[in-house]
Amino acid sequence: MLVYQDLLTGDELLSDSFPYREIENGILWEVDGKWVVQGAVDVDIGANPSAEGGEDEGVDDQAVKVVDIVDTFRLQEQPPFDKKQFLAFVKRYIKLLTPKLDEEKQAIFKEHIPAATKFLLSKLSDLQFFVGESMHDDGGLVFAYYKDGAADPTFLYFAHGLKEIKC
Repeated sequence: MLVYQDLLTGDELLSDSFPYREIENGILWEVDGKWVVQGAVDVDIGANPSAEGGEDEGVDDQAVKVVDIVDTFRLQEQPPFDKKQFLAFVKRYIKLLTPKLDEEKQAIFKEHIPAATKFLLSKLSDLQFFVGESMHDDGGLVFAYYKDGAADPTFLYFAHGLKEIKC
């Protein structure tokens, strides 16, 4: 199994259990999330409570709907960014991430990050922002949005900000 950690914080943000697609010249990874029900399981044993003399007890079984990626990697949602805040984040992120990349990756990252930033800015009002479990200020962000009419969110990751770890 492969786990992808934030290169800056070490937080686990993704695994190969969630296939990704490269977009924006490989700068961003796009991953499909799913709403799942966590907690109680509804088991139908085929009995008819009224015929058995019992009634539905109305037990609250604490079932909760969560997004699989958010729950699995304990991502923490952050307040939305306006354009100025987002650009300040990207500038700081580039400054922190670039020295951690080898020369070849630095060149690719620097060449294509402006287009990826523009892509994200075009969706800014629709994005949800997440950080890793440590909630470290210097870490990368994970973005989520709903594609046209989709019921499940799509997540976006900065590919160069992830480190692959074999488990």
